[in-house]
Amino acid sequence: MAPGLVSSTTIAIGICLGLAAGVMAGLFGVGGGILFVPALVALGLGQLEAQGTSLLAILPTVAAGTWNQRRYGNLRVRMAVVVGLASIVGVEIGARIVLELPESILRRLFAVLLFAVAAQLVWRARRTRARYSDSP
Repeated sequence: MAPGLVSSTTIAIGICLGLAAGVMAGLFGVGGGILFVPALVALGLGQLEAQGTSLLAILPTVAAGTWNQRRYGNLRVRMAVVVGLASIVGVEIGARIVLELPESILRRLFAVLLFAVAAQLVWRARRTRARYSDSP
């Protein structure tokens, strides 16, 4: 197969993984690298390619999720803008760092991130009351 071409099996698997990731994003409010990077690595992309590709792949999920959460009254626009603008600087810094790291180290760091997110979710699930008074 020529470089850049993708088999129909890989496309079918990608569609299934994308649907599953979309359902999980809708259910749990998570997405992006947490779901897409492991799926893309499973499809045969390297860690760097998967991370870069996931940044584009999350755009439809972000648009649909934001639209729906706004309809449900769960969107805090001011906080989203502040975090989003600050993340632009962070993405630039991270992209420069990642180019200097060996892929094996990057893969391990990503695993640590996944464990940290899992630990935080477990911790939050144990909390009995909402953090913010206006949260449902």
